[in-house]
Amino acid sequence: MTQEPGLENVIRQRIRSLRLARGWSLDALAARCHLSPSTLSRIETGHRRIALDQLVPIARALDTTLDQLVESPSDEDVVIRPEPQRHHGITTWLLSREGSLPGVTVAKMRITDETPIAADRLGVHPGHEWFTVLSGTVRLQLGDRTIRVEAGQAAQFSTMTPHAFTAYGGPTEILSILDRDGQRAHLQPADNQTRN
Repeated sequence: MTQEPGLENVIRQRIRSLRLARGWSLDALAARCHLSPSTLSRIETGHRRIALDQLVPIARALDTTLDQLVESPSDEDVVIRPEPQRHHGITTWLLSREGSLPGVTVAKMRITDETPIAADRLGVHPGHEWFTVLSGTVRLQLGDRTIRVEAGQAAQFSTMTPHAFTAYGGPTEILSILDRDGQRAHLQPADNQTRN
């Protein structure tokens, strides 16, 4: 396998770090990937070139993919500079890049609207939702229940239950993790969208 010297060093570090994170000795990893401990030691220390036929069983033994193991280090900016999006009394800042966390979006939301949502306007979509309250109090409407979620608390629920959230007693801020369905329901502005 032909690699740039810098990338090969990164691969060596990944192998060693993944092995140590699992608490495995060289012998333990060697037994799992059917290589000798001395071969693994020479790979990790740079005294041996890494061959593709060695990387495949190493990746499998470390419960990762070959792609992840040999992924080139990215020089992209690691700082996310979210732009606020405002609609229906909610300001949203996306805190994850599109596609960076497969199937998941992380967002911070500031909710100022305190008006409860009529029961016939509660939203439903496939999936689950999770949020934690950073400040203030959230009024979470789940079907016929109304639940107050205070700062420092979190909520998790099936989004197949009719639901909506609004502020209670003043503005509130939450950190939310949304699956694809939740992202479409909560982060796409639409004229008729409810705050679910």
